[in-house]
Amino acid sequence: MRSINHHGLFSGTGLIIAGLTATLAALIFPVWSYADRSGTGLDTLSAQTVPTKFGPLSALDREFVTKVRLAGLWELPAGQQAQDKGTTQAVHTAGEHLVEGHTFLDARVRNVAARLGLELPNQPNPQQRQWLATLNSAQGETYDRDFANILRSAHGKVFSVVAQVRAGTRNSLVRDLADDANTTVLDHIKVLEATGLVDFDALARDAATSGPPPLTSSPAPPGPKASPDSPTPVTPSPTYTLPPAASSPRPSEKN
Repeated sequence: MRSINHHGLFSGTGLIIAGLTATLAALIFPVWSYADRSGTGLDTLSAQTVPTKFGPLSALDREFVTKVRLAGLWELPAGQQAQDKGTTQAVHTAGEHLVEGHTFLDARVRNVAARLGLELPNQPNPQQRQWLATLNSAQGETYDRDFANILRSAHGKVFSVVAQVRAGTRNSLVRDLADDANTTVLDHIKVLEATGLVDFDALARDAATSGPPPLTSSPAPPGPKASPDSPTPVTPSPTYTLPPAASSPRPSEKN
């Protein structure tokens, strides 16, 4: 009887110790998992970032500089071609904007790359060469439509990259380049859409299938409503003033 009690006591103690060990492990694991960030995005950012006198230069920064150069390598000749092959004035105008915008951006990106010690490509990538081949073989209205949609799709993808870089870069040269790229890309998007040939349904389908899934479920469509309320205008106040109009000249341009 005594041996049975001793065995029972031993077994109970073992279970208690095992339970305490499991509990302690469960408490320690979250702390360890948050402290050890190897392999995470933050770890990758630190590992792939190099110091410069203009601020840290990340892998995304370097990729962005390369993409600006690549964009000019195919969009500038595409713009020149549109001025010759386009059948409408709107396509000619879009081509002019492409040439002017990428001539400016290419000079900017080469200057930035030289100051940061980055090597730039001198040829479009395979996909961009395929786009140029498609435009080379198209004629008439088919050319106009291909030009507007290929270029609009490409600019839409670049636009999101520009925003990501501008929001997160710590390098002053890259930040300034992103500002110039944002202005140029948005201008090109607008003139391409002004051709009246952009297939927005195709753009939406492409974005839905190529991008990541939404973080939350979309709300159900709203029910019928008689009429929307009138928008409430924003007015300046002593503590908050409206930003200047986008079309207003910079202070340095007024003189």
